[in-house]
Amino acid sequence: MREPHDDMQSRSDPAAMRKRYRTTGISEDDLAAEPYAQFARWFADAVAATEAGIMAEPNAMVLSTADAEGLPSSRTVLLKGYDKRGFVFFTNYGSRKGRALAANPRASLLFPWHAIARQVIVGGPVTKVSPEETAAYFRSRPHGSQIGAWASEQSSVVDSRALIEKRYAELAARWPEGTEVPVPPFWGGFRVDAASVEFWQGRENRLHDRLRYVREAGGWSVERLEP
Repeated sequence: MREPHDDMQSRSDPAAMRKRYRTTGISEDDLAAEPYAQFARWFADAVAATEAGIMAEPNAMVLSTADAEGLPSSRTVLLKGYDKRGFVFFTNYGSRKGRALAANPRASLLFPWHAIARQVIVGGPVTKVSPEETAAYFRSRPHGSQIGAWASEQSSVVDSRALIEKRYAELAARWPEGTEVPVPPFWGGFRVDAASVEFWQGRENRLHDRLRYVREAGGWSVERLEP
């Protein structure tokens, strides 16, 4: 007879976990002429899935960077804009990702839309957005988030949560609700200018569809990758 803990262990064994993808595939003929238009199509599908309660935060993406020594690191950030110039997110320039991008201005983005058996993977060079674009986005944030940008010395070691909350309270007293919070000089946006964009669609038997746009002089080419 199997003990209860044996059943629990088998259920939590990652090697035993299986997910069968029964989704419709994607072919080269289905793709838009360029990756940003194709991303807009899939992003709209992800938003619709979110509104249907199937998934959450379609703009959440895993950002991977490497520092000056080549040490990689990843974290989840939120997409705050995209167009043919690239994909935009905002952060503290002194954070780990900010320091890595200052030393090695290239990044990878992964949109993990598991609930609809899709992923989008973007790679390319990174630049800071203009101060005007940063200011426009910063002013659109809730007041508390604006204060939070000032209060957090992101990625720095801190002795306790209480110190962060004390700093936040002091800043909230300086800029109470209804007053204008200035844009922190150490905070702003980055834009990933795609050099490649892969659209991954889960298929049965792990024979997934993987179509990748690659930027070339004068336009984009599309290549199919083995699953």
